[in-house]
Amino acid sequence: MTKAKRFAVCLDNRGYSASLEVGKLYRTIPDTEADADGLIRIVDESGKDYAFETKRFHPVNLPLAVERRLLAASQC
Repeated sequence: MTKAKRFAVCLDNRGYSASLEVGKLYRTIPDTEADADGLIRIVDESGKDYAFETKRFHPVNLPLAVERRLLAASQC
């Protein structure tokens, strides 16, 4: 069993420049329905989660300590 990736970097923000920044790391939200449709659920610049095309992002593995700090910071 592999660990779910909780973060992804944006590769393409065309059509969503107000919501996404290329090169920025975004928190992901598990969503099996979105996955089945080729989408990834991302917490965007508004602080809300939306489903975007998976190809717009690259999932990343972060050290556990870094993940914890980022997740804690996003709860503020």
